[in-house]
Amino acid sequence: MSSHTGDTGSLEVEPMPGYLDLITRASSVMLAAWRDCSTCGLELSKRTLLDNAYITWTEIALFFICAFLWTQVRRGLTESLFKPLAEWCRLLPKDAAKMPESAWKLVFYTMSWCYSTYLLFFSSYSFFHDPPSVFYNWKSGMPVPTDIAIAYLIQGSFYGHSIYATVYMDAWRKDSAVMVVHHIITLALICFSYAFRYHNVGILVLFLHDINDIQLEFTKLNIYLKSRGGGYYLLNDILSNMGSVSFSITWFWFRLYWFPLKVLYATCVSSLQSVPNIPFYFFFNALLLALLLMNIYWFLFIVIFVVKVLKMKEVNDVREYEDEDGNKAAAAGLHRHTQAANNDGDAGHHNSAQGKHVQNGVTKEKHL
Repeated sequence: MSSHTGDTGSLEVEPMPGYLDLITRASSVMLAAWRDCSTCGLELSKRTLLDNAYITWTEIALFFICAFLWTQVRRGLTESLFKPLAEWCRLLPKDAAKMPESAWKLVFYTMSWCYSTYLLFFSSYSFFHDPPSVFYNWKSGMPVPTDIAIAYLIQGSFYGHSIYATVYMDAWRKDSAVMVVHHIITLALICFSYAFRYHNVGILVLFLHDINDIQLEFTKLNIYLKSRGGGYYLLNDILSNMGSVSFSITWFWFRLYWFPLKVLYATCVSSLQSVPNIPFYFFFNALLLALLLMNIYWFLFIVIFVVKVLKMKEVNDVREYEDEDGNKAAAAGLHRHTQAANNDGDAGHHNSAQGKHVQNGVTKEKHL
């Protein structure tokens, strides 16, 4: 498979379509495929699954081992590096609690996106510049190149870890339930595309999504760092604003422009041109369409975020809970901490002042 570019180098690269062309061609192709599928149903799905899904018990075991290892690595880095770093920077308590999560995600997504960038732009794969090529020479059960298999193991096990982490390790936000659904769909896409040998398009999907996570976590960290040690740091404020602007732009460009026009066009239209009876055509595209809908859902948060920044001149995460219940919970938690600390002399006076500070509404906005 790794030599596919040599086999198709003489083919002319198909120009990327526009939105209208995507909608019209994809809808007509999918409708025609649905009408022609007279035998579609549960029985055909079972037979197709048995005939075309290729995954070994060793690969499944590696997935669970790596997912467990990601969890342990995160806990180790949090305790030995991220928490001490937050303490050394003298972050505000609410920021210090969330800083390890952002630092961990920034490290992982930077690593994974750099690797997918290497595969797409510094190797023989032409998937980004020629998306229809993801289905050239496709065969059921074809071998997966080692470099792509490594990317799949890294990403699949990380999203397996992330389902657990979102519920038990991350700060809970307004969209956390949607985030769990996102991780489940992403993991299903990764496992499904690997088993059915749609790994080429999978690498393209991962590349188009990971860059936004890098910018999001970078922005969060600079928001935490701009108000540390009781002072204000202009550089971190500038970096957080630059990060929020680039995040908003690249979200639209990568997830709402390139993703549908490169990936969905290839899977909806080009796939049937290269492989007329491609397995699980509708199921695979349904998962990708669900991913697009979630990207649109989060883009609405981004629009609200941009409007909020323009009005308040402050970078805040609109996904954070900032209503009265959230403030009361924060104040109550800090009040309990204050009561316990009152028995410790000077530390008690400091925490009591913190409790009054929160109750006076200074922390009305929760930052990223």
